[in-house]
Amino acid sequence: MKIERKNLENSTIELIVEEDTENIAKFRAQVLKDIEKNAEIKGFRKGAKIPEEVLVREFGEERINHMVIDKAIDSIYRNTLKQENIIPAAQGEIKEIISESPLKIRIHVEVLPEVEIADSYKNISMKRAKISVSEKEVEAALEDIQKRFTNFYEADEALVMGDRATISTQGYDKEGKKLDSTNMDNYPIVLGSNILVDGFEEGLVGHKKGDEFELDIKFPKDYHNTQFADKDTVFKVKIDKVEKAKAPEFTEQFIEQLRGKKLDLDGFKKLIKEEIHETKEANSRMEEELKLIEELLKHTKIEIGEKLLAAQTDRVFEEIKQNMAQNGIKMADYLESLKLTEEAYKDQHVKETALKRLQGELILSKLSEIDKVEISEKEISEEIEKIIARFGNEDVIKRLKELYVPGNRYYEELKQRLIYRKIVDRFFE
Repeated sequence: MKIERKNLENSTIELIVEEDTENIAKFRAQVLKDIEKNAEIKGFRKGAKIPEEVLVREFGEERINHMVIDKAIDSIYRNTLKQENIIPAAQGEIKEIISESPLKIRIHVEVLPEVEIADSYKNISMKRAKISVSEKEVEAALEDIQKRFTNFYEADEALVMGDRATISTQGYDKEGKKLDSTNMDNYPIVLGSNILVDGFEEGLVGHKKGDEFELDIKFPKDYHNTQFADKDTVFKVKIDKVEKAKAPEFTEQFIEQLRGKKLDLDGFKKLIKEEIHETKEANSRMEEELKLIEELLKHTKIEIGEKLLAAQTDRVFEEIKQNMAQNGIKMADYLESLKLTEEAYKDQHVKETALKRLQGELILSKLSEIDKVEISEKEISEEIEKIIARFGNEDVIKRLKELYVPGNRYYEELKQRLIYRKIVDRFFE
């Protein structure tokens, strides 16, 4: 096998490979044997030995030749990467069959990019933000918990903010024509949740079960659905049910249900404060890392290949899609509201994020090599203990201990994150 290798732009390697004639003969023999196993030819038992000329007559030389080339190309691709010590970042591409006899093909393979960081990066120094948690933030977190666990009971009273109303409604334009996508039957809405357009939930206040009335609603100019943007509308509304809210009290029993720990209210507030601090610290670290990567890019030469970026873009898109699903939003509906196709959305809203994430990972990985950054087993164990300490459920703790063991994906990802954290910390005062 003869191989010509050439480096192209965007971290792509071109390989022109010519396979040895004797190997092609072996591939042909394998193809004929495979055909022979399954062939049903008059005068021969299935699986019996069939002369080559009979197989050629029945299946055609051109068809057999295509099968030989396909088998050969698969073998050539694998063996060439192995021989050239190439680890592809994405599936390689057969760009051209230059000739069939001898079989000569052109392959393009995208690899992880070379990262060149100038020594000037050592002069980078950044300020670390101070993190604090106010009592107001703790109280807001407690209120949020109460809202999430609030129960509702039916009542024959007028609606106030915080109540839950079940409504049926239909929207009309000012000429009295029904508007598409504005009909709702027995739709529950908590007043003050700001799910509906501005003015709608406020317009329900004071009404009781059975009330029928109209609401004049003016949609904002920047409304996400352009069909309704800056539109004057009238909604006919009927109140089907009124429910009053009953928020839970922070008893030891309720707190234990929430966190799996026996705590009084003061202890729970302390825990909430610690959790808010951890969240703020994590968010701050993410922001610091992004700022650092932006600064490091000024000292770095790196070219990201198209396929690697496309794969990362797909991964980020799936993360966004999953996050939306957790909040009850379908990506298809969201894209429709933006009047964008999936590909257009990726290009306009996801690709840049994916690029920055890739750049960050590659730069930090390179710095870990340059600075020979290592993480001890003790450091990893301490971090695992911090993760486990957040949970009170014994089953969850047991599962976490099973996941965070050397060799497991979760363990290795944590180890990598700690290495990156140590690198980032070096640049901050």
